[in-house]
Amino acid sequence: MLMTYGGGSIKKMGLYDRAVSAIKDAGLELFELSGIEPNPRIGSVRKGVQMCKEHNIDVLLAVGGGSTIDATKIMAPIERALPIVSILTLAATGSEMDTAAVISNPETNDKIGRLDPNMLPKASFLDPSITFSVSPYQTACGSADILSHLFEVYFTMDQDLYMLDCFMEGLMKTVIRFAPIAMREPDNYEARANLMWASSWAINGFVNGGKRKAWSCHPMEHELSAFYDITHGLGLAILTPRWMEYCLEETTVSKYVQFGTNVFGIDPTLPPMDIAHQAIDKLSDFLFNTLQLKRTFPEVGIDRTHFAVMAKKTVGGGTMPGFKPLQQADVEKIFEMCMK
Repeated sequence: MLMTYGGGSIKKMGLYDRAVSAIKDAGLELFELSGIEPNPRIGSVRKGVQMCKEHNIDVLLAVGGGSTIDATKIMAPIERALPIVSILTLAATGSEMDTAAVISNPETNDKIGRLDPNMLPKASFLDPSITFSVSPYQTACGSADILSHLFEVYFTMDQDLYMLDCFMEGLMKTVIRFAPIAMREPDNYEARANLMWASSWAINGFVNGGKRKAWSCHPMEHELSAFYDITHGLGLAILTPRWMEYCLEETTVSKYVQFGTNVFGIDPTLPPMDIAHQAIDKLSDFLFNTLQLKRTFPEVGIDRTHFAVMAKKTVGGGTMPGFKPLQQADVEKIFEMCMK
């Protein structure tokens, strides 16, 4: 077995010793790969692949958050994937319950995702108490990531099951309710459990239904973290309200009305555009005031230097068919909106 993990947090919380003890009690031979980075690097994946070959590894155990799990998925490898097991330490990416992984190559400033059913973990252990040590900042970033996963699916004009929209709205309200509690009371089991379960269900594919629109904020953010190595959830928090504002028009306003009235309880008798703007304002207030996340690019060290190249890579040189189809110029305008 190859156990992968990031820094020393799993040792400080005692999780490392528990995992190692269980593995040895089972009579398994254990090898370790530590130091998996946030925004995991291709270099770590290559180290893991080499260890799998050298030691004839037959199972992978990822102990950590989305970065550790994503890197471990890519090590599998795809064609003849080794079974993956995970022990989750951070509610955010939902990687413990989906078929996706995202890896960065700092040499080329690329951050590329991969989807493959072989990368779905065979088992994931979700114990909310393990996340008691997660800092308020990482809790906030993780919560922004969960919300973004939902928004990417929810904001579409495709007609789908009413039940799925209600389910997503319930998950959004869950995050909005419990993220501040988890930040104030890190050992609040109810708050941590709700965030952990919401994280998994936000991206495990259940909410997709028949929706087929491309995601928008995640491709934009992947360029930000590829060039500037910022925390993924923070980048999403900065981008999302601006993307919502940019996509708002008469043909899309009804979705904002649904979001604003059902999630934030805005008066449904107000004019639709007023409801839409209030919904965006309330989301911004939650992200930047309640969660206390930075709200602009300059605050996190991002300037205009790479706007054009990041925007071009976001859309692949063409059109990204999301909630509102976006071309390079559109993405550059959204980036510009994030400057102030």
